Amino acid sequence: MKPDNCIMTYTMNSGVKGSVVYTSKQISEWIESYRVGSRYVTTVNRDYFGLNPELVADFKIHNYFSEQRIQLETIPTENLKNDLQVDSTYSKAETILQIECKCGESYIIRSAYKKLKWSCKKCNSLVFLDRKKGLVDTEEGKAWYMTNRYFVDRNTWAR
Repeated sequence: MKPDNCIMTYTMNSGVKGSVVYTSKQISEWIESYRVGSRYVTTVNRDYFGLNPELVADFKIHNYFSEQRIQLETIPTENLKNDLQVDSTYSKAETILQIECKCGESYIIRSAYKKLKWSCKKCNSLVFLDRKKGLVDTEEGKAWYMTNRYFVDRNTWAR
């Protein structure tokens, strides 16, 4: 296995296990796809390989250094607060949601997870993810569109 290649083992919700060899770039793309819940399709050697992250229960990445034992140095506690940058670390894991409710409320929220439904902060009505509309442009970047102003086909959630 080359140093820039990784083996990803995964378990589907059904219990079926599998593995695939990805490059470091493909691993980064897969993790982003898993985070936002979008299907991931790539080429492995000359074959196309697709994986739906909503059907994956868990996965593990084994890289070139997985078998080596690396001695970790301890970090002095006085430098711990200076070295950790919590805000920048966790801000990457946020998903932006554009909420538009039939009560007239329209706002943008950030969530650690991509949700299929949400409650309006004004009237507490449920709003639903519109996968057909997909990502929309907002002043804070790309956001998933959620609404109850019209019927949202929930059969598209199974993707």
